[in-house]
Amino acid sequence: MLTFYTNPMSRGRIARFMLEEIGQPYETVFLDFGPQMQTPEYRAINPMGKVPALVHDGHVVTEAAAICTYLAMTFPEKGLMADDKAAFFRWMFFGAGPLEQAVVNNSFGWVPKTPQDSGRTGYGSLDRVSLSLTQHLSKHAYFADDRFTAVDVYVGSQIGWGLRFGTLPANDTLTRYWDRIRSRPALAAANAKDDAALPPKE
Repeated sequence: MLTFYTNPMSRGRIARFMLEEIGQPYETVFLDFGPQMQTPEYRAINPMGKVPALVHDGHVVTEAAAICTYLAMTFPEKGLMADDKAAFFRWMFFGAGPLEQAVVNNSFGWVPKTPQDSGRTGYGSLDRVSLSLTQHLSKHAYFADDRFTAVDVYVGSQIGWGLRFGTLPANDTLTRYWDRIRSRPALAAANAKDDAALPPKE
């Protein structure tokens, strides 16, 4: 049994994309931000009081990158775990670390101002992160094995969001990469389920 805790306006959208790629039946539990995520029952699942979270046969997985990796490894027949494990883990953790941190910090207006600041951040700068993605994707169609894997679910979603909302510097390489990802049927199915759960517009 797979039980998925999420909110349609959260990083749970990435985990939903992965669940749809896996194609296994799962139950969805939508939680509102605020009190619903802070109940003792949910805090027993995720003490952070946030989504997404996945419970599989009693085992709890939190964090979108971990959920994507766990599902790829648990259902290997779906082919979403790369043969090149070095590339897989390198770029999965790059997305969960430097990419996530650079985009979030930049969105709050915090930009490293000195070489010392850049060194302490662990990612240097948003431009350096974007350059690393661009250099790799200018030589490869995907992040690992030159085929679609769970890394493309996770990091690809971040690139798509960054291009859509202007939080990641756009260029032709990243745009072409996202064009390869955005047409996947699993993403369309995931978006349809989350969009249907959005609160009505006033």
